[in-house]
Amino acid sequence: MKNIHQEFLYQSRELGYQISDTLGEPPDRKRYDRVIESLIGEYAKGTVIDDVNMLSFALVDHLVFGDKSGLMAEAQSYEEGDAAKVMKLVSTTTSTSGDALTTVFEADPELARKAVITAFLFKNSKGLKEEDNSLAALQEEEDKENDDEDDDQSSHGENIQHLFDTRGDGND
Repeated sequence: MKNIHQEFLYQSRELGYQISDTLGEPPDRKRYDRVIESLIGEYAKGTVIDDVNMLSFALVDHLVFGDKSGLMAEAQSYEEGDAAKVMKLVSTTTSTSGDALTTVFEADPELARKAVITAFLFKNSKGLKEEDNSLAALQEEEDKENDDEDDDQSSHGENIQHLFDTRGDGND
């Protein structure tokens, strides 16, 4: 999707892989819950790990997203955004996860903003489509632009052809 920054899409995909890896095969929900509980406890105590994916992993199951269109708008830029606004658009399901998010937000608002948006995109991934930046897609787009330019050039040339009629007889 063109409105979502590519880094958010990447982080969201990575979050899915991290969840799958932690759950294991066959899925061990108890182990997963212990890992999440441990991470949230560390963040709540003030340990801030400067890793967007780790924070979103810890909080993804504990976040409640209020204004989805507002969060989608904030997903347009990875490097710049309004962290305070994003924090107003989300709530948590437990006091410990709330403490963890608040602690991280106070220490590093941008980390908290990016993690919340990453978790939001992961939870709302249906309907999200990544922009195709493959070489073939880019070549096709360039070819289309070149065809449009060729059409424009030929029509402009036809409009000025009469300027080169030096004999004045109207024949080309």
